[in-house]
Amino acid sequence: MQIHDFHLSYCSNIHPGETWDATFENLKIYIPEVKNRLKHKGPFGIGLRLSHEASLILQRPERMREFQDWLKKANAYVFTLNCFPYGGFHRTKVKENVHTPDWTTAERKEYTIRSFRILAQLLPEGMEGGISTSPLSYRHWFSSEKKKNEAIAKSTDHLIEVVEELVKIHKETGKLLHLDIEPEPDGILENSDELISYFQNWLLPKGKVALAEKQGVSTDEAEKLIKTHIQACYDVCHFAIVYENPADTFQKLAAVGIQIGKIQISAALKVMIPESANERFSLGKRLEEFAESTYLHQVVARRKDGQFASYPDLPQALEHLGKTKDLEWRIHFHVPVFLDNYGSFQSTQSDISLVLNQILSYPKITKHLEVETYTWEVLPEDTHLTLGESIARELSWVIEEMK
Repeated sequence: MQIHDFHLSYCSNIHPGETWDATFENLKIYIPEVKNRLKHKGPFGIGLRLSHEASLILQRPERMREFQDWLKKANAYVFTLNCFPYGGFHRTKVKENVHTPDWTTAERKEYTIRSFRILAQLLPEGMEGGISTSPLSYRHWFSSEKKKNEAIAKSTDHLIEVVEELVKIHKETGKLLHLDIEPEPDGILENSDELISYFQNWLLPKGKVALAEKQGVSTDEAEKLIKTHIQACYDVCHFAIVYENPADTFQKLAAVGIQIGKIQISAALKVMIPESANERFSLGKRLEEFAESTYLHQVVARRKDGQFASYPDLPQALEHLGKTKDLEWRIHFHVPVFLDNYGSFQSTQSDISLVLNQILSYPKITKHLEVETYTWEVLPEDTHLTLGESIARELSWVIEEMK
């Protein structure tokens, strides 16, 4: 839906189901319910999570026509896809496999190109569209800097092939599409500095030469094409976990010409670490409730000396709780955006307010906003609402915050 000229929706990765039939059924149930709860009368934007399996079905002409007919009747439209998770994302052990297959593989490239062809058919005329994706791979899979660099090089080759396809789609349809790389803790790209370094030291030097040759354009024009079709997905939760200030990050990215294709509105769990051993023991017991087995819950700690430390998952962080010098933990656990505390715990909700203030002040940052809280099934029971109520309450909070 449009709020102050922004396209706002929620990401459908909140709904379990990897098949297209399951995905479509959830949309048919929840889009009308959420619209009704919000009393929204105009067109409703959809942030569609499309798995590899679902994309194989939706690309069929008869299934595409069926979906397009439903969108028209429901007064809804698709403006962004979430193609970070390739396969199973609910009711299975996801953890670091959310990156599988990564950008070193042809499977990731082909799935993404297929999804862009689908988005080109769904996107309304006169609107740009984006797809969020993995930050290349999971850094702990590579045992040396040499192997990580080999993975980055191979990933870059595949990203340039995606750019070629997006240039082709733009020429054929007039629709501007972009791939939005989503940094997250323990990805190969986990913060703004690493994203900028990747653009400046890998994507642009390697890509503009190859693209210029294939497209028959100058290297300057090739660089413009890359920056048009490869952008950033700013997940508020992820950047809050690594303690980045939104205004500073937006300024840094703009200074080097990296555009933001989409902002994912999400909040992380924030915990202040007490001094006493007894209080730390009690804290650890309460945090165990969040150490579930489906998703990775990376932890970034702020220490007394001003330095930062990372733990690959919450259980490893809890093992160090009794002996650490940490002052604060930020935990990769997407918590409802409308709550700023969970008993003695807090969230990084204030970062969302800072981000919304920035984009209202500088609308050129991006027009695409997508609420992304996918952890409802694994949240502690005292935070549970019905799914339709949860989605509507999150969107309503964002709308009120923007007002």
